[in-house]
Amino acid sequence: MKPLNRRNFLQAAGIGLSATFIKTSKSIAKEANWPIVLCSRGEEWGPKVLEPAWELLRRSDNILDAVEAGANVVELDPEDTSVGYGGLPNEQGVVQLDASIMYGPTHNCGAVAALENIKTPSSVARLVMERSDHIYLVGQGAKQFALMHGFKEENLLTDKARIAWLKWKENLSDKDDWFPPADGDYSAEKRPTGTINVLGINSNGEIAGITTTSGLAWKIPGRIGDSPIIGAGLYVDNEVGAAGATGRGEEVIRTLGSFFVVEQMRAGKSPQQACEAACQRIIDINGGADKVDFNDKFVAVNKQGEVGCASILGTKEWQPKLAFINKNGFQVLKGRSLINR
Repeated sequence: MKPLNRRNFLQAAGIGLSATFIKTSKSIAKEANWPIVLCSRGEEWGPKVLEPAWELLRRSDNILDAVEAGANVVELDPEDTSVGYGGLPNEQGVVQLDASIMYGPTHNCGAVAALENIKTPSSVARLVMERSDHIYLVGQGAKQFALMHGFKEENLLTDKARIAWLKWKENLSDKDDWFPPADGDYSAEKRPTGTINVLGINSNGEIAGITTTSGLAWKIPGRIGDSPIIGAGLYVDNEVGAAGATGRGEEVIRTLGSFFVVEQMRAGKSPQQACEAACQRIIDINGGADKVDFNDKFVAVNKQGEVGCASILGTKEWQPKLAFINKNGFQVLKGRSLINR
């Protein structure tokens, strides 16, 4: 038997502590719904976004890689007009993208805003987090940073988005010099909004999230919404959980909506209750339900892998949803809207 000197004691203690940690981590993972990835979309986009994220997470257990892979799916798809390539442009017909990323164990984060000609802003935001001493890069500086790291400069305005912009431009006023064609249905559509949040927890309980968007359609050039703002469009705390927001960004910014959701979970609320509380907070500061003519939506996951989803407005035809994958497979959660019209 070895004499129990200081070095042997520390080695033995270290082995014991390591074994205890591993046992505790495994037992927690068994009780919680880890690993899990979720997004702020439903049946149509959920599988597209989450299946590649889940497969990557299953193979590598790298939660940052997983949420980035999920976000990239929408950013690269020209059929989605609210995120990345094919996103609807600003009032001058220029596509400007916003994105943020946050890693729970370190509270490290990165974001880009008003980024032009780069298809995957969430990937650039991750590089800002990992390869710079900054959190935010915007506009031309964000693009130069992306190009320096090998991203390809590309035209983000698809024909689909260009035609939608042109319809808006030509129907904006009957007093200006822009006119729609006399024949055919060329009426402008309702001003659309859209974003996507991708959140996840790996088998070690490490939490991460991404929010990415092309922002409010026809916005004033340079406008930044909530998506790239840490605490507004995204917030992650490894002791509590993660939350993301979509909808009218200005309202989410002035309530620090995602941070509010996480803090509500810290105080003991479920993810569902926390998302509803954030929606109610926005309703209250606007003077009540009668004053609200916009929508915001929150999604959240807590440390146990429980999820929640709520929006301010809903109808008989539309209620908020999120999709997620865990050990039980792909599922869609129908959330709750606080105001139904």
